[in-house]
Amino acid sequence: MEEDYRAPSYDYDEFFVKSLSFLSISHNYLLLLLLAFLVFLYNFLEVHFFADLLTAFRGNPVLLTYNSSSQLYQSVVSKCRILHGRFFPTPWLSSPHLQTAFLSLVAESPHVTYERHMFYASDGGTIALDWLMSSDVKGASCTNDATRENDKAPILIVIPGLTSDSGSAYVKHLVDKMAKHGWNVVVSNHRGLGGISITSDCFYSAGWTEDLRKVIDHIHCQYPEAPLYAVGTSIGANILVKYLGEDGVNCLLAGAAAVCSPWDLLICDRFINRRLVQKLYDKVLTVGLQGYAQLHESILSRLTDWDGVKKSRSVRDFDNHATRILGKFETVDAYYRRSSCVNFVGNVSVPLLCISAMDDPVCTKEAIPWDECRANENIILAVTQHGGHLAYYEGMSADSMWWVRAVDEFFDVLQSSPLRNRRKKVEGPSLSTPLDSSIDQGPYVNVSEDGMVTAVGNIQEDFIAEGECNEDVDHIKKDEDAILHEERSDLLTEKTQSKVDLNQPLDQNLNDLAAPVRRQMNQLLRLSRNSIWLLAYIAIVTTWPLVGPALLPFLKRKFKSFIPSALSR
Repeated sequence: MEEDYRAPSYDYDEFFVKSLSFLSISHNYLLLLLLAFLVFLYNFLEVHFFADLLTAFRGNPVLLTYNSSSQLYQSVVSKCRILHGRFFPTPWLSSPHLQTAFLSLVAESPHVTYERHMFYASDGGTIALDWLMSSDVKGASCTNDATRENDKAPILIVIPGLTSDSGSAYVKHLVDKMAKHGWNVVVSNHRGLGGISITSDCFYSAGWTEDLRKVIDHIHCQYPEAPLYAVGTSIGANILVKYLGEDGVNCLLAGAAAVCSPWDLLICDRFINRRLVQKLYDKVLTVGLQGYAQLHESILSRLTDWDGVKKSRSVRDFDNHATRILGKFETVDAYYRRSSCVNFVGNVSVPLLCISAMDDPVCTKEAIPWDECRANENIILAVTQHGGHLAYYEGMSADSMWWVRAVDEFFDVLQSSPLRNRRKKVEGPSLSTPLDSSIDQGPYVNVSEDGMVTAVGNIQEDFIAEGECNEDVDHIKKDEDAILHEERSDLLTEKTQSKVDLNQPLDQNLNDLAAPVRRQMNQLLRLSRNSIWLLAYIAIVTTWPLVGPALLPFLKRKFKSFIPSALSR
């Protein structure tokens, strides 16, 4: 009996169709997973490409916040076309994280050759000042008479951000731009940065303004006829604004700009630990701070909690183990609160342009002091919808930074405006004691119509910085009488000033002062009588819910004894 050894027949067509169906199903799943990942990445990186596409890549207008009576806006900012225009970010960098990462990792910067000068602080510290003179830059333009003489050319002082120095890409963009427009630029590197060793036990921090103050005094002594301006970026912006508020009218600067300032360090600390993407920035900043500490281990290891510094996982940890100890702060929060420049915004007395981005991944928009900036006539706050942190790349090739162009235009207009010389008219008595009162020094008084009395001190100009510069004393003293005469004339023309003669001593004006002061006191006494009854009524109404229940039994007993006696009569 023969057996059939033929192989069983298969339907190869049906098998091929089933295989294709399985492949198509798996392929669809892969496409869905890829699409979901792209959507997640689009939102995680806060990409706004499609939103820009819907607006035909026209960009968003710059939001300007300023005081309605601001002379700075009327005389300067109203003429700045860039600030009144739109910021159009590079299409392939349509994300604050892409912008910031491109600045740190990929971006090319102009070739800049600095001339380094060393500045030695009184505590033994060393600060590297990297200069770029306009005369050393090819193609530099001289737009006015002042820039033709190098000693009178405007000087721009740059304060870099955290662990940044004169070699950072954004610093080179700013330095190259300003030098080509006839400015002399100097980058004030923080202690221990720019290839300089730490030579004292003093370190820089977000609230340390003494180095900037000494550097500005030093440069002013070297170039007494040159107007000084300053730009601070990131932490450098916080230091700059804090310095402006601390010195007030005694500040030697003619103008300033703060770019991407953290404003409130405590709010930024909370923000940078909130989301995963912000924690990545926190980690990167921590690694940079640890690298800075490693460079100066010989000093930091004996002044700080070195084991804690090496194990730090966040900027807050590093500040707790190093910055707080070096600055002698009780807690990290105390360091953040006292070092935040938002506390000093109201006292800024020189023209200041502040630039911030709503999508800044490091310095959150939650810390922007909108109301404080609006209340100060000397501040213009320019906020863009996009830009990242210190990036603001624009154009298809991303070879230009918007904030650099905006700052350049702002300073150019300010340099040619009357506000540049306003500082000399409002300077206080001394730079070394900016918070000292001048009331005891003034032999004259000013009486307004309502009887209020204020002292008018002797206005002096003192540009001498603790014995560092003595060559300009004679020139300054000659200008004191002219400035004092000019300010007295301005005071006499004020509408709120009475007819008291300011050229007479104080004891000769006492009789004239007695009448308005006595009249004002009588008015206060009449108002106080009415106020006593009003306060008594308010006290009774507000305390009755608490005192009423306790007094109610006593009142009932009194009324029960009063009513029968009244009826018996």
